[in-house]
Amino acid sequence: MVKVDQNKCIGCGLCAGLCPETFQINADNKSEVVNPQDTDCSKNAEQNCPVQAISHK
Repeated sequence: MVKVDQNKCIGCGLCAGLCPETFQINADNKSEVVNPQDTDCSKNAEQNCPVQAISHK
């Protein structure tokens, strides 16, 4: 399951740009998960998040 730590997220939008089917930017300008299934794309977003706010549990 994919999770975004809202306290770490800076809302850069990289994850939503890479994986729009998994992440979106919410009203607080933070990333949120819209599809929590682990995918290669979500793992790529985790590896590229500049503040390591994405995790897979």
